[in-house]
Amino acid sequence: MIGRVLRAYPTLLRVGLSELVAYRAEFLVWILTTNMPLVMLAIWHAVAADGPVGRFDQKQFTAYYLAVLAVRLLTSTWVVWQMSMEIRDGTLSAKLLRPLHPLVAYSAEHLAAVPMRALVISPILALLVIVAGDRLAVRDPAMLAIIAASLLGAWLLIFFTMVLLGALAFFVESAQGLFELWLAVHAILSGYLLPLESLPTWLQSIARVLPPRFMLGFPVEALIGLETRQQALTELGAQWAYVLALFFSSLAVWRAGVKRFAAYGG
Repeated sequence: MIGRVLRAYPTLLRVGLSELVAYRAEFLVWILTTNMPLVMLAIWHAVAADGPVGRFDQKQFTAYYLAVLAVRLLTSTWVVWQMSMEIRDGTLSAKLLRPLHPLVAYSAEHLAAVPMRALVISPILALLVIVAGDRLAVRDPAMLAIIAASLLGAWLLIFFTMVLLGALAFFVESAQGLFELWLAVHAILSGYLLPLESLPTWLQSIARVLPPRFMLGFPVEALIGLETRQQALTELGAQWAYVLALFFSSLAVWRAGVKRFAAYGG
């Protein structure tokens, strides 16, 4: 099974990239609509004009939201919509008959978009380097490795969460409704809308240990130098523990859902 996946994966990645190029206009529209971090940057930049907010002055807010935008564009996936649609219209049946596990095909299709996303965010990263300069934790090779591992962990964490939510379409009428609820919670607890340090202390304590922060806030904070190497290493371990937990949870829900799907003649 593993050998078959390794042999097929490069082809799946090429197919995924070809599909992305074919739908490049839709891809660019999606990129351009991800502008909430820039809106929040404008708000917080004005607030910080009268003085720093905690550890954040105007430059730090600029670095934070540019990093949020870059990490968000690089690590997000839309597999929940794809799974929900294919389960509801029955087209998942064809994928279940193929020799490769559908989740492997989904992962390749969405991973293929990462190089194109990296290309799109390169101007944002260049601007981030200009704004943040020495504050970026990329001169330390150990921190650079931790940041790279945290980005991979964030992608996997988001992918398995999307698979878990998408697989709920086997059981409920609208998995997308649950996804939208999750999206609202994620926007606050991940650091997408505002830095976790600006939350009330009790909410900040909760948010710092929940999975949404490890999907976005943790890589961002490590990148712009808000964490020491030891803190980042400890949180990297927590992030990958969540990756394993979400992997097994999503797989369990998927398997239970496929049994139900087959029982109803899907």
